[in-house]
Amino acid sequence: MGFVVFGIALISGLVYAGSELAHDLSTTRTLSAWSYVLLGVALLTALAFEFVNGFHDTANAVATVIYTNALEPRIAVVWSGMWNLIGVLTSSGAVAFAILSLLPVELILQVGKGADFAMVLSLLMAALLWNLSTWWFGLPASSSHTLIGSIIGVGIANQLMSVHGSSSGVDWGQAASVFKVLLISPLVGFGGAAILLLILRQFVRDPALYQSPKGDEPPPLWIRCLLILTCTGVSFGHGSNDGQKGMGLIMLILIGTVPTAYALNHAIGADQVQEFAVVSQQTVSVLDQYVPTGDPANGDPRADLTAYIRTKTITPNTMPALRQMVEEVESEVVSYKTLADVPNGQQQNIRSNMYVVSEAIRLMAKSGNSRFTASDHAVLTIYRKHLDSFTRFIPTWVKVAVALSLGLGTMVGWKRIVVTIGEKIGKQHLTYAQGAAAEIVAAATIIAADNYMPVSTTHVLSSGVAGTMTASGSGLQWATIRNIAMAWVLTLPAAAALAGGIFWVMRRFV
Repeated sequence: MGFVVFGIALISGLVYAGSELAHDLSTTRTLSAWSYVLLGVALLTALAFEFVNGFHDTANAVATVIYTNALEPRIAVVWSGMWNLIGVLTSSGAVAFAILSLLPVELILQVGKGADFAMVLSLLMAALLWNLSTWWFGLPASSSHTLIGSIIGVGIANQLMSVHGSSSGVDWGQAASVFKVLLISPLVGFGGAAILLLILRQFVRDPALYQSPKGDEPPPLWIRCLLILTCTGVSFGHGSNDGQKGMGLIMLILIGTVPTAYALNHAIGADQVQEFAVVSQQTVSVLDQYVPTGDPANGDPRADLTAYIRTKTITPNTMPALRQMVEEVESEVVSYKTLADVPNGQQQNIRSNMYVVSEAIRLMAKSGNSRFTASDHAVLTIYRKHLDSFTRFIPTWVKVAVALSLGLGTMVGWKRIVVTIGEKIGKQHLTYAQGAAAEIVAAATIIAADNYMPVSTTHVLSSGVAGTMTASGSGLQWATIRNIAMAWVLTLPAAAALAGGIFWVMRRFV
């Protein structure tokens, strides 16, 4: 019955996503056959990444319910796949754009050109190759870690390939923030699960909770319900966080190919545009305090802000350029009443202006040398939120396509990773309490990060299982821990090398 329900959802979702994409393509200019080929290849590659992500990462969610006999494997993977789907559909989209902010600014501004397609395809192909390699050996490596390594590889290659050295590489400040989350989350998983297991021992005295399964016998009903609930939480959290990684890259593809439909959020109405005009005037008033009266920006203000985003260095022309760009964006948006009324030929340009202004304000707010007062920061934050609502959106059909890919992947290749989690981390069989503690901490960590940064389901859950094994004194299989740690160490440089090499080759042809 579960397969039938998911099959109906799969067919319905494919029809819906395909019809929405076909409608959006019909609104754009006539595309060349080569553009259609690139669009198709890029979308299929992005969805393939999410499919592999499903059977690579989500296997962690079903490992505990399978190895404790709480659910039979076929039911567990269908159940997990469905909750992954729900998690993707309800996700915020914040993680998707946090990933994109790591990319070189000029590649983002060149969406629709060869460099953009080469960048996206290089990222996804490198991530796919590494994920499949680690899955084949049953190593629970992180898809988040892999994708970020790929982004770093493309950024470094982009900088090295620049003839004049003026292209940007990696936003190391943003990368450092992501690294901190990826580094801390396994420690949270290990420590949190160990502490939670010790707390359970103090307050839950039922000895059945701390036993290992006996043969194929399922656990008592209340324990079974607990384990199914924790599996649901991890699956939902994985969908809401990991599912966003492919969304951002898909949006880059769509913005470049069909800017008339995807460059700007057409759901923004006249009332929101008028509110944006008021906030823009307040922002100009703030910036006037830091710009000499009547001092205009020299040259191209967008080029000046792009240079600031690339170098993080404020020049005498940076603030005048920012003020002028804020005024220009306001003038353009207000003159068209709604974003849907913006002429087709102007949508890509206005989006680029908004992106540059938003990124410049974000970097200035983070800078330790920022001269803005607290009240100035408040005004600029509100202004930036308006800009981001105009450009940082994900259509429902994209979420549906990613959700189906992630859910389908969960049902296909789960077994290799499940064996590692269930049998090879600890020296003894996983107990009910250990599985529940590891999954509760994993679900809470992943869901809490949904609006901020990407976290690794794999790292949090596998380290949580290790934490419970340590807390219970059952011991660890150090050969497995060593292999997992080696995969963690090698993932970033390996993915970076793969992505950089693929990008270098593709820039010769695309």
